[in-house]
Amino acid sequence: MDRTSTRITPAVAALPARPARQPRLPWPSLLVLGGTAFVMVTAEMLPTAVLPEMSAGLGVTEAQTGFLVSLWAAVVVVGSLPLVRLTRRLDRRGVVVWSLVGLAASVAVTALAPTYPIAVGGRLAGALAVGLLWATTNAYTADLVADRDLARAVAVVLGGATLGTVLGTPIGSLVAQGVGWRAAFVGLAVAAVVAAVLVRTVIRRPATVAPGSIPITPTDAASELAPIAVTPTDAPAADSPTTPASRGASGTLRPMLAIVGLVALLLVGHYGAYTFITRLVEAPARAMPGGVGGMLLAFGVASWLGIVLAGRSGARTARVLVAGAVVTAVAVAALEFVGVHPIVGIAVVAVWGVASGALPALAQTMILRLGGTERRALAGALIPVVFNLGIAIGAALAALVVDASGVAALPPLGAVVVAVAAVGLFVVLRRSREESA
Repeated sequence: MDRTSTRITPAVAALPARPARQPRLPWPSLLVLGGTAFVMVTAEMLPTAVLPEMSAGLGVTEAQTGFLVSLWAAVVVVGSLPLVRLTRRLDRRGVVVWSLVGLAASVAVTALAPTYPIAVGGRLAGALAVGLLWATTNAYTADLVADRDLARAVAVVLGGATLGTVLGTPIGSLVAQGVGWRAAFVGLAVAAVVAAVLVRTVIRRPATVAPGSIPITPTDAASELAPIAVTPTDAPAADSPTTPASRGASGTLRPMLAIVGLVALLLVGHYGAYTFITRLVEAPARAMPGGVGGMLLAFGVASWLGIVLAGRSGARTARVLVAGAVVTAVAVAALEFVGVHPIVGIAVVAVWGVASGALPALAQTMILRLGGTERRALAGALIPVVFNLGIAIGAALAALVVDASGVAALPPLGAVVVAVAAVGLFVVLRRSREESA
């Protein structure tokens, strides 16, 4: 036996090492977080789905009920960062669970509110819970996966958010019409409790280092615009002092903040046009089954497809983000020509939906990646702030433009704003690569 072992050992030692198996995505955890995102988006937009019934039930105007949505966005912008700071030392899974419980309680208060001021109080509490939820969910998603899988993981979670818009609000509207608006809010409160239970029982705690992972760092993320990509086999050893993980754990703050600002600018241009999409696509919508509703459904489906494509960007997130911004700018500009022919209009809306639908997942992935592990909480908190701020400013400015010059002025102005943001994204990511070289 000893002699046999002696002969076999050199042969075995000479065999090439097998590459480590790539870890699978934690699908149960990501799907539960996607369900949480579905609940959050539905909670934000539900007043718009039950607008007539809720206004009549509380004895207020529809404008006052609509204010509950804009108030929500403002509270998320103001409250997210302070709440993340207060909870930064707590376990993220626990923060998600208790934030969902808080959201359920706030929704229940709104459902039972006898007067408008009490409904406002419920919405304020819910917005604070969701601001903390978004920030923590963003960071927790990044905790669960290796960096190279971040784009896919973010796309799965944001897919739930898209379903909240495409399915959540229509379901709320149907419930309100059939049973009453209060029943819609009660159902949402129950869904939030179910989500909290699933988060507590299904989502695993993240491992410190994902097995077989080769992290992509902020510096590597910025270099994605380089003509030649570095493959995993070209990466330095994990224990090397120049390994990506050792260089970029703390992230790169200035590029991250620059990307945050440029994403906000991009959203201002995009949502400025999207706020008046029903007016902009009236002509081609006449040829669609369901009219404008059918066109909006087509846009929603295209947006979902964009999220799927964003999840496949992998290490090319930076390049795909810039490309998505450019295509969005072109599509918004092309809204000028949707009246030429129904097919042209439908094609423009579809392209716009795919490109703009991919942007949130791509932008979120880039911000989390540039933030690194040490600034993950900050990056996660900035994401809901920048998205809500961009939406609010874009909608407000678009309303001013329409009042002054008409809806036809929106496509060229929106396209210019998005194009400027796209150029800025390219410059910042290119400069970040050059500085890290």
